[in-house]
Amino acid sequence: MAEEKKGFVAEFKEFIARGNVMDMAVGVVVGGAFTAIVNALIESIINPIITLIAGQADFSSVTVGIFPIGTLISAIINFLLISLVVFTMVRTLNKVKDKTSKKEEAVEEVVEEAPAAPTEAELLAEIRDLLIANNTK
Repeated sequence: MAEEKKGFVAEFKEFIARGNVMDMAVGVVVGGAFTAIVNALIESIINPIITLIAGQADFSSVTVGIFPIGTLISAIINFLLISLVVFTMVRTLNKVKDKTSKKEEAVEEVVEEAPAAPTEAELLAEIRDLLIANNTK
């Protein structure tokens, strides 16, 4: 049986409806918002600290020969700061996740180690044996 050909619109709808595409879209939106936060942090806190230490926070006038590399330096600083913050967040979330999963594993182990309750047949056999033992005395 030949596969049914899908139209462009149907294929596009199927592509968009996939979970990983939606996750990626959410990631891009959150990443954009996060970048705005980090840029504000750089402008309001990091650059003034650099100005206090180095005397210059605006790298736009930095050149090497005829090549203006100031914007590149700023982009590298922004990248490093964003990466540092993201790394710290992921690391913290992973630690919390590990602690939670260890607690769940400990609970599962306790449940697994608990002795199994005797079955109905075992209880009846035990009662029978006790009755026989009492009648023979």
